[in-house]
Amino acid sequence: MTTSLPSGALQGVKVLDLSRILGGPFCGQVLGDHGADVLKVEPPQGDDTRTWGPPFQEGVASYYFGLNRNKRTQLLDLSSPEGQARVRELMAQADVVVENFKVGTMEKWGIGYEQMREQLPQLIWCRVTGFGADGPLGSLPGYDAAIQAMGGLMSINGEADGDPLRVGLPVVDMVTGLNATIGVLLALHERARSGLGQLVDAALYDSGLSLLHPHAANWFMGGKVPQRSGNAHPNIYPYDALNTGGAPIFLAVGNDRQFRLLCSHVGREALGQDVRFATAGQRSVNRVELKALLEEALLVFDGVSLADELMAIGVPAAPVLNVAQALEHPHTQHREMIVEMGDYKGLGAPIKLSRTPASYRFAPLSEGREFLPDPDVDLDKAEKPAA
Repeated sequence: MTTSLPSGALQGVKVLDLSRILGGPFCGQVLGDHGADVLKVEPPQGDDTRTWGPPFQEGVASYYFGLNRNKRTQLLDLSSPEGQARVRELMAQADVVVENFKVGTMEKWGIGYEQMREQLPQLIWCRVTGFGADGPLGSLPGYDAAIQAMGGLMSINGEADGDPLRVGLPVVDMVTGLNATIGVLLALHERARSGLGQLVDAALYDSGLSLLHPHAANWFMGGKVPQRSGNAHPNIYPYDALNTGGAPIFLAVGNDRQFRLLCSHVGREALGQDVRFATAGQRSVNRVELKALLEEALLVFDGVSLADELMAIGVPAAPVLNVAQALEHPHTQHREMIVEMGDYKGLGAPIKLSRTPASYRFAPLSEGREFLPDPDVDLDKAEKPAA
């Protein structure tokens, strides 16, 4: 049987994914979804996330399955001379290397960026680290929750009268993975002009700080340390979860016109003309009074149906759904955000390209020994991708 070559915007790009855990593997999956040929090399015991469960499928955790689609994998001990020799061969075939070893580890093995750059000047090297390679915290290991804590994210997350709270998903790791992907794409674009690779430096610390909008901008201009505000936006109101007679509703009212439409729809037209609430700035200043008045008006409504009605007239609103409800929503299906390949089920690619869309060729744990051959090579003996 002939195996189809990758399709997509990155067809022909070969990626050697030496990374583990989240940021690097997420980058590799995005590149793979868009047609790159990704070979993931794991240590003999496998990526740590294979054990991060339950749930498990055939002994491998769901966490691993969520990050390693569209890759073929092989196990290799990079600390051994044989493993080092093999990875040099793979680097010579690759366009991109993605790795997130502790700074100095690959150098100790003789296969670090500076050591390989002269031999492979065209190679794009994406390094995902906690804090970068130098500076006061350089070379130290970094973890999502720790960066959320020291990067200020926890300080502005949670209820106003509560304790600092970690965001309920690994947002720093995931954004670092996206920044790594952007860096790789920029480097590929530049290489088309210069013929040279370069180092893409993606640090969790930088990515965590980059998420501080608008809190950093508020602090730069106003000098007031941002505080927790629960579900409410620090600059806009009503941009908050409000109680109704049924399920809660999230209102995301961004301008005066939307606010007047909201007031009219819930039978409180006078609020739209009230000097305390007539402008965005006044609504933000007087948010406590406004929230109480709106929740009083919303007691006669069901949140789910009210959200549909408001969206229909141009007022941004949404019911507060749980994960299962969100994944089962008809629009999730319409946007093709659920992918199924045999026993594998995962989230679809959020980047939609009209001519070169994402494709799903390999389920996690697909074995492979080499990069796929070039288009003019017969593929009859190539590894069969997951159905």
